[in-house]
Amino acid sequence: MKLSNLAFPMLGLVAFAAAQRQVMVTYPDDTPLSILDQAKKAVLEAGGKITEEYSLIKSFAATVSSEVIDTLSTLSSSHKPIVEDDQTITIQKQAPLED
Repeated sequence: MKLSNLAFPMLGLVAFAAAQRQVMVTYPDDTPLSILDQAKKAVLEAGGKITEEYSLIKSFAATVSSEVIDTLSTLSSSHKPIVEDDQTITIQKQAPLED
């Protein structure tokens, strides 16, 4: 088997992995749970991964492609999600560690 036969499929995997984003998907409080369930199902069916689920707010964190983000926005005309990059947020500046 030639090296090129292995290289081209691997390039596709690298491109797929690079297209994934860590996001936080949050729906309004009055969103029915069925919409949230549809959103999670859409993520999983598109090859994404749910990394966290939250119970105090209607939200979950996931690794998804850009196409899935577009799909989530079209699941309900009256309950639009806020999709933002998942990141660590602090409320105060941390002092550098002393040696």
